[in-house]
Amino acid sequence: MNRTRTYTWEDPKVFADPARQLSGLEFLNRIGSGELPAVPAGATTEILPVAVGDGWAEFQMQPAEWHYNPIGSVHGGMLAGLADSALGCAVHSKLPAGTGYTSLDLAIKFTRAANLDSGVLRCRGEVVTIGRRTATAEARVVDSHGRVVAHAVATCLLFPL
Repeated sequence: MNRTRTYTWEDPKVFADPARQLSGLEFLNRIGSGELPAVPAGATTEILPVAVGDGWAEFQMQPAEWHYNPIGSVHGGMLAGLADSALGCAVHSKLPAGTGYTSLDLAIKFTRAANLDSGVLRCRGEVVTIGRRTATAEARVVDSHGRVVAHAVATCLLFPL
């Protein structure tokens, strides 16, 4: 039996001007409110924003078969993507207009398998430190039963847009 999946996404160029003109928190809130479309990576992975505030961001993912690795659990790269989204956006929420970021590193520890029975996976990233050139954040991925599936730390490079 073949399974298929079809999805659409917006042209990423629609984010360029607002990313330069708005603070990180304003930019992320416009995505959350629908004033700006969902980001292409979110359309592809179905890793979706839940909420954002000053220094934190929360994302979620409903495990699906197409997230699976060959042994029947959610691929670690999908969990890393969920964590990276929350970590990066937590940092982004602290940035002034005209400042961008990119991940320098991501360290993730997996603590249990995730699958369809895990229910919605949620990840909250929180800024730990922020300086002129780098920022760090930490996050936990939890399943719908409140169990920690993974925890992660990231460092982001900050730069002018």
